[in-house]
Amino acid sequence: MLGTTVIVSSTIVPLMGGGNLKQREKAEVINTLLFVSGLNTLLQTFFGTRLPVVIGGSYVFIIPTVSIALSSRYSFLTDPNERFKESMRDVQGALIVASFFTMTIGFFGFWRVFARFFSPLAAAPLVILTGLGLYSHGFPQLARCIEVGLPALIAVIFFSQYIPHLIKSNRAIFDRFAILFSIVVIWVYAEILTAAGAYDNSVSKTQFSCRTDRSGLTSAASWIRVPYPLQWGRPSFHAGDAVSVIAASFVAIIESTGTFIAASRYASATPIPPSVHSRGVGWLGVAILLNGLFGTGTGSTASVENAGLLGLTRVGSRRVVQISALFMLFLSVFGKFGAILASIPLPIVAALYCVLFAYVASAGIGLLQFCNLNSFRTKFILGFSLFIGLSISQYFNEYLLVSGHGPVHTQSTWFNNVMQTIFSSPATVAIMVAFFLDCTLSYWHDSVRQDNGSHWWENFRSFNADTRTENFYSLPANLNRFFPSF
Repeated sequence: MLGTTVIVSSTIVPLMGGGNLKQREKAEVINTLLFVSGLNTLLQTFFGTRLPVVIGGSYVFIIPTVSIALSSRYSFLTDPNERFKESMRDVQGALIVASFFTMTIGFFGFWRVFARFFSPLAAAPLVILTGLGLYSHGFPQLARCIEVGLPALIAVIFFSQYIPHLIKSNRAIFDRFAILFSIVVIWVYAEILTAAGAYDNSVSKTQFSCRTDRSGLTSAASWIRVPYPLQWGRPSFHAGDAVSVIAASFVAIIESTGTFIAASRYASATPIPPSVHSRGVGWLGVAILLNGLFGTGTGSTASVENAGLLGLTRVGSRRVVQISALFMLFLSVFGKFGAILASIPLPIVAALYCVLFAYVASAGIGLLQFCNLNSFRTKFILGFSLFIGLSISQYFNEYLLVSGHGPVHTQSTWFNNVMQTIFSSPATVAIMVAFFLDCTLSYWHDSVRQDNGSHWWENFRSFNADTRTENFYSLPANLNRFFPSF
């Protein structure tokens, strides 16, 4: 969790302001995001999908958040700390409005209607690009400090794939703790390089990526600080900001759906019923509401890297994730401990992403076993949606980097942000294309349901059709009686 938490916070906090206090504010935002992520994970695993998924900060919300932070309405503010608080309040208000959109989509069953027409063929591009679509956070980030990142990648592969076969043991120690062993070994190695002065004369970009003492978070973080709602002040609301964040929350819904499917595969659960999909989206809306109330600067989504962790460790226990959420709450309250872990060089985290995101992508490839790959209809929908999903998102992202604005550049900033947010997400573009083609292309032919794999999921469309589904996804204490719409 710390990789995404640190990257998102390090991106948005300096743009919001902060001046000399930005390290303290960054540390507080990191601890707040970690605290809210722990709460949201507990809510999702108890009342949401009940899958062993972690709910954490999302990269999707960076585009509207940065747009708010760079707004000209803060130009009259000379105090960086005041500018930070003002922009954070605007982000909070936009997140609160977007949360009601997400809760409406989920709790009122709109996402259940969408999921009923979902097939393995349409789900495969979604899950594949949920993992592969984050490739820019993998090796490109790792290569910023290749002498630390590459050994970390080799260590993860060695500990997780080779050691368990070389050392025969009845207890799967290296299978379970490959991530921890790799981080500790490479972190100590990076600490030695830093202490030996290997980066003393390096450029600032290299020092930021490689050094273990570059963040300043440890000294800035408080020993004990409990995040609380409205800690930055009363939220403010702007219609344009709200619409931009609503678009980001829509993308978060889609990417979370892909993560839910991957997590269900690795947790050995039955295919997710449409009602459970909708229930999970509803509680994702509650998560975004908590993000807005506490002031994390970003919204929530199901953590892709933790879905990959299920495949790496082969531990699909809901209870393990809930205990991990308690650790997140502990580390966020005792800020020094969280700040020490947050000082892990980001190339080490990127090395983990190379493995974990790949596991999520392979879960999507596994869905193709339900499809008829000899059908040219299947080949076209699969190949076209994957190519277009990667191609369009790459075009939008490159255009933004080169021109400073997206290809959709009108007088309406909120409209530009909506288009940029939606079409820069590979998974979102892929599912829109695959779902549309699967529901319209030769849909009247009798062979379609056999080709796209719908007949394999037919028994799981209803919540009570299979006892395994009811046992796995049922709410605790028979809460289903009180929430019939779920």
